[in-house]
Amino acid sequence: MTSVPFSVELNVKPVVTAFFEALTNTVSYVVQDTHSLSCAIIDSVLDIDYAAGRISHASANEIIAFVQKHSLKVEWHIETHVHADHLSAAPYLQQKLGGKIGIGKNITIVQETFGKIFNEGTEFQRDGSQFDQLFNDGDTYTIGKLTVHTLHTPGHTPACMTHVAGDAAFVGDTLFMPDGGSARADFPGGNARVLYQSIKRVLSLPIQTRLFMCHDYGPNGRNIKWETTVGEQREHNIHAKDGISEDEFVVMREARDLTLGMPKLIIPSLQVNMKAGKLPKPDESGKRFLKVPLDTL
Repeated sequence: MTSVPFSVELNVKPVVTAFFEALTNTVSYVVQDTHSLSCAIIDSVLDIDYAAGRISHASANEIIAFVQKHSLKVEWHIETHVHADHLSAAPYLQQKLGGKIGIGKNITIVQETFGKIFNEGTEFQRDGSQFDQLFNDGDTYTIGKLTVHTLHTPGHTPACMTHVAGDAAFVGDTLFMPDGGSARADFPGGNARVLYQSIKRVLSLPIQTRLFMCHDYGPNGRNIKWETTVGEQREHNIHAKDGISEDEFVVMREARDLTLGMPKLIIPSLQVNMKAGKLPKPDESGKRFLKVPLDTL
């Protein structure tokens, strides 16, 4: 099993508070340094009524209220990847609370791919410059005195990163809860074999490491959950537990992906999230518009 280039500090236990958004089954997190009031916000959600074309901020405002109640200082807004199922609230939260927006450096691959699909033109920069920080594999950053390590874990998308802070790892869509298995790998730039390798990299962390999911769908009607451990995943994950080979995973994942429809919010999500969550600029009348590409996605 592929190792990671750092030692996990299992004695360092950041405070993690989850916020579940039911429409997209997304879990956002506030991660607090225990030695200061510093925190990071991971995978925030901007609410959208797609049919009505209306944006709202209820989910983000819940996080703002929490941060303000506890007098926290936001240092980072982390995107584990370019989400295809919800819009990021990072710019809105940044405006209200400060902090820098960060994502994996392979955002440039995503921007190049979807910049063409959405016919963004030459004015759309495909260098990741919309973000404040692009992370490489093995980079570190700090939340107060808490050191966070970045792991490049592609497969679902090219830009997927896992962020390891003390005994807590935020895996994005690389893994779901053990009874949910793994995320799809059929988006442009996705790869089932690469996803398996990324999963095994995450599961090379110490078995006590807490893992925090970006989504949960309550398989078989169970209550929504978002926290597990490396040990639980290695023993029980229905797609990638110990003993399931790479070839077996690839056959399963590719067959399963053929049965899946596109996420309901993929059109607005990709256009917004590849630009660090920034909404389209308004036209002369003050209205903003998103594009719907035909026969491409």
